[in-house]
Amino acid sequence: MGLFSKWTSGEREAPEPLEGNVVGTVLVGVAIWLGLLLVQLPFYGWFRDNGHTWWLWTCAAGGVLGLPGLWYVWRREAALQREAEAAASGPAPEDTTP
Repeated sequence: MGLFSKWTSGEREAPEPLEGNVVGTVLVGVAIWLGLLLVQLPFYGWFRDNGHTWWLWTCAAGGVLGLPGLWYVWRREAALQREAEAAASGPAPEDTTP
């Protein structure tokens, strides 16, 4: 019996996914990356002289790549909301036109 067999043998069910304020979480993440970039920009000369400009590029990439993620979660939340509203209103009326 292997070390991880009790976790991988299929005896446990997968937990339910966590649902929370996904838009807020991504927005805070993007804000942190861009905030870190802005805080580090005045020290660009020091970063350049010491070979640490990758810190700035990492922050820039985190902020820029987070923007499509923010767009995606906004669209996802809107679609989930529309689906929930449609389910709550009941089935769509039948079209009886000939």
